[in-house]
Amino acid sequence: MSVRIDLGERSYPIVIASDLIGDPATFSEIPCGGTAMIVSNVTVAPLYAERLRLALAGKFKTIHAVTLPDGEEYKTWQTLNLIFDALLSHECDRKTVLFALGGGVVGDMTGFAAASYMRGIPFVQVPTTLLSQVDSSVGGKTGINHPLGKNMIGAFYQPMRVVCDLDTLKTLPTRELSAGLAEVIKYGPIADLAFLEWIEANMDRLLVREVDALAYAVQRSCQIKAWVVAQDERESGVRAILNFGHTFGHAIEAGMGYGVWLHGEAVGCGMVMAAQLSCELGLVDADFVRRLRTVVQRAGLPVVGPRLNPVDNAGRYLELMRVDKKAEAGEIRFVVIDGLSHASLRGAPDALVRSVIDACCA
Repeated sequence: MSVRIDLGERSYPIVIASDLIGDPATFSEIPCGGTAMIVSNVTVAPLYAERLRLALAGKFKTIHAVTLPDGEEYKTWQTLNLIFDALLSHECDRKTVLFALGGGVVGDMTGFAAASYMRGIPFVQVPTTLLSQVDSSVGGKTGINHPLGKNMIGAFYQPMRVVCDLDTLKTLPTRELSAGLAEVIKYGPIADLAFLEWIEANMDRLLVREVDALAYAVQRSCQIKAWVVAQDERESGVRAILNFGHTFGHAIEAGMGYGVWLHGEAVGCGMVMAAQLSCELGLVDADFVRRLRTVVQRAGLPVVGPRLNPVDNAGRYLELMRVDKKAEAGEIRFVVIDGLSHASLRGAPDALVRSVIDACCA
């Protein structure tokens, strides 16, 4: 199955199936070239890099590889430079194609490297985690973290295609699977009530990795994201709804230290906090908050926020949330649910946000 991202001349397919990485036909529409480079990490490369190299061997004269350390804490300038070092040392040119083989960190950094090297070279996303298959590999957002804010340095740069091999989810640690389910769950409240109901009915199948259930979850998630991105590629309007739970979640990641909580864990908890804020604003009822908390908890995700400061916990959250891409003139803007399957972006008084944080944190 496939989903198309419709962006005019920058349009591309998202291919979803099993046994894709090792099949040369998966990459048949990518132009033949002189050089390819596979960017992966120390966890994923031993599992899949050789299979990908063999699949690409008939298309490229030379295939290089660079292996990065694994973890959100390595999504930095220093790690990004390892990709540039490899590109430059191998004298790669503008026709070199990068292949991002890994999760969201590998995909974001490879995409940013592709956007920057020689002012732009082609790249292909080959996401190997559920989170990256349903979210970060799709839509062209690339970047790195800064100690003061997550994903604050980067570029919008679209891949040539996205290859979601469902077989890679078999080797995914349970904690990573749960983290990916956070990004699946978010699509229901913001866009598709029927999908939320499907997730609730099929959570047990997802947790035991039934292929049919995972295939539908990835496909429907990508369909919703494709629909949003086609309307607003550079997040100047409606695309911001994809950040439901992320304002609180990014504060958790930065405040705890990148990598302590997985991105999906922080987003899952952040969605519960954002739902509570929506309730306090009078946009949804308490039953919706309980419903979302239940499905997040069933996915194996935290629903109680950590304390980031022993003296003024809410103040620390607010400080971190002011360094957010959606903030304007120092005002924090939140993605809130203002009706089932509909989201919007709006501000909220600090006092109200403080009360939500106090209610939702340990």
